[in-house]
Amino acid sequence: MEKRSELLPGTLDMLILKTLARAPLHGYGIALSIKRISEDVLTVEEGSLYPALQRLLLKGWVKAEWKKTETNRRARYYSLTAAGRKQLGIELSQFEQMMAAIGRVLQET
Repeated sequence: MEKRSELLPGTLDMLILKTLARAPLHGYGIALSIKRISEDVLTVEEGSLYPALQRLLLKGWVKAEWKKTETNRRARYYSLTAAGRKQLGIELSQFEQMMAAIGRVLQET
């Protein structure tokens, strides 16, 4: 059976912010980290990732700088700003409330 999961609307930004809270990464590293930590359940495609990163940059939640990768290639590394940390807290709280509400509905007999 093929594992294919669509991200819930509104969760990509939260996943990127949480990933960057662990360490600064380049775009491909962000996608790999999300895939690895989710045990290959969540896959973030380039067509979704880079527009999301641009949106987060414009909001001031992440910043970017050019650095060399482990393979000596130039890549844009993203890191969380103070505003991004605050937003991550807000998004995690809202997500937990939503998951709890869904859980209550699913458990209702």
